Amino acid sequence: AVATDYLDGYFARRRNQVTRLGILLDPLADKLLIVGAFLSLVEMGLVPAWVVMIILARELAVTGLRNVAAGKGILIRASALGKAKMVAQVTAVLLLLLSQPLPALRLPALVALGVVVAVTLGSGADYFVRFWKDVVRGRGD
Repeated sequence: AVATDYLDGYFARRRNQVTRLGILLDPLADKLLIVGAFLSLVEMGLVPAWVVMIILARELAVTGLRNVAAGKGILIRASALGKAKMVAQVTAVLLLLLSQPLPALRLPALVALGVVVAVTLGSGADYFVRFWKDVVRGRGD
């Protein structure tokens, strides 16, 4: 699913077929994919529920900020930190899944999970700062 999502974005940009709707919907699809994967990992006993709560809280907060901004005609694009968060999340999910048949990957998977928490918090803070600059201060609201 991650590979097809990446290819979709790649070809949309390459063919100059990026749409406002796609810019708004693609992050939602990403969130559903990642949250679903992490919830499954909690059920499997591979990830503590508090980690998923941090991820979910960040995703809901950022979606809310982007929706408020969009309502004011301002588009808050994905940041480099947001993209790094997605890469870290996908890497952690892959390592966690592979750690089941390959226990030697458990430690790298846990390290990757720690990176996910740090990057998730950092990118969430980045979106709040950008929202403040672009929407609150930029419009005088």
